[in-house]
Amino acid sequence: MQSFEGKVAVVTGGGRGIGGSIAKALAARGAKVAVVSRSEASCGKTADEINAEFPGAAKAYALDVADHDAVAALGKEVVADFGGVNILVNNAGVTRDGLLMRMKEEDWMTVLDTNLKGAFNTVKAFMRPLMKAEDARIINIASVIGLIGNAGQANYAASKAGLIGFSKSVARELAGKKVTCNAIAPGFIRTDMTDALSDDVKAAILGKIPLGEFGEVEDISDMVVYLAGPAARYITGQVLAVDGGMTM
Repeated sequence: MQSFEGKVAVVTGGGRGIGGSIAKALAARGAKVAVVSRSEASCGKTADEINAEFPGAAKAYALDVADHDAVAALGKEVVADFGGVNILVNNAGVTRDGLLMRMKEEDWMTVLDTNLKGAFNTVKAFMRPLMKAEDARIINIASVIGLIGNAGQANYAASKAGLIGFSKSVARELAGKKVTCNAIAPGFIRTDMTDALSDDVKAAILGKIPLGEFGEVEDISDMVVYLAGPAARYITGQVLAVDGGMTM
């Protein structure tokens, strides 16, 4: 099993679903994990679950990643608490779906502020400690929707496509410091949101997936573990779709 002993990871959107799985997977392999989410209850729950199995491995930080000043303060606090940062996973994301004709500006800005500006804020906050770290990694969780678009999700698609372009630019800027930056584009992953879909909607989605099934959160956290490890030292600026073949 890949070991992250002595490494410190920051996972945004770590309170549940994919983010929670990522935080737990890194902690299970020895990393200290800063679990970040907007809700103190959600990030606290994930941190408590990690600490119950790996005492002292996690700490919760509740804030809105769209708040530039709050994230800047988070960067200083995490470094003070853990001594540095080796891995940054930008997973925080929201949706405000609706056809563009009826989409409110507030819904557009909320999604862009969290999904795209949030990643800008965290990379800015942790850039210096990452550049000082050995084998530093930035992993941004995008979406297949950022690759192919989707009716009713213009804001979400724009934010995730922007995150992909952002990842490539960060990869170029930090390559000289041996900091890699990659994006993962999940397809339809089994979460509370997909479980709530009607059978007809699920069937329509599954018809577009060559492997014929939804992914599991572990499919994404396993990819994060790979990209964060030494085997991925020569991979940067890439978008890895974990989507059952949707985008091939």
